[in-house]
Amino acid sequence: MKQYLISWSPQAEETYLNTLSQILEKWTIKEAEDFEAKVESLLEKLKTQKHLCPPSSKQKNLRRCVIAPQASLVYQIKNDVIELAAFFDNRSDHQY
Repeated sequence: MKQYLISWSPQAEETYLNTLSQILEKWTIKEAEDFEAKVESLLEKLKTQKHLCPPSSKQKNLRRCVIAPQASLVYQIKNDVIELAAFFDNRSDHQY
């Protein structure tokens, strides 16, 4: 089975850390660990299923994965590399 590389954009790294920080401010370490585990599980699935998440309704070259009711990941596929674009709060007004 083919495995795809996963690449983190600077924005993905920044928004991931911001999301973890917000979780820790509002909830507990347990919730932050649960979020990290969900992200890791999703990334493992994406390595073999690059079209796992549906295309964004706003930008067709992006795909959006809902990680939790409050958070999503946006990624794009470039030459068989999965590039993580950003994490964002589902309750915000992002254009993904």
